[in-house]
Amino acid sequence: MTTPYENLANAIVLQAVKDYRDALKRLKKKPQNKAAMADAMECERFFRSPWYRELTSVDGEYLIEKLREEAKRL
Repeated sequence: MTTPYENLANAIVLQAVKDYRDALKRLKKKPQNKAAMADAMECERFFRSPWYRELTSVDGEYLIEKLREEAKRL
């Protein structure tokens, strides 16, 4: 059974994953999209942050790599 804290932590990470996917999708369509690039960079900073490491045990670099691979396939 998960605690409310764990539910919140999972929701924060999942939202960041959705935001990163969206930014990568926009960059694939238009590589010069500065807003999409800024969004992607912000998500990457989050995935590499101490706060992210407090929220989850999933390695941030691994997550970034897997989401980039996913974006290339779509």
